[in-house]
Amino acid sequence: MKRLFAGADEFLRESDWRDLALVKLCLFSMGLLAGLQVTERRRKRVRIAASAVFLLTYIPLMAKFLRILTEKCRVV
Repeated sequence: MKRLFAGADEFLRESDWRDLALVKLCLFSMGLLAGLQVTERRRKRVRIAASAVFLLTYIPLMAKFLRILTEKCRVV
């Protein structure tokens, strides 16, 4: 497992924003495909779970991004 995470860290070091955008688009597409397979009676639960995961991941990512952005603005 450590080798997998080390490989992911190296991938991120060598990637630029375009590569990460492609990863996000890929994951988004996979999510849409998985969502199409959910039965009608379970869609509400899936939407709630997906919204919770989105909020729990997006908010910390954006907080970190904005912190980095403001630190870079101070330096320049």
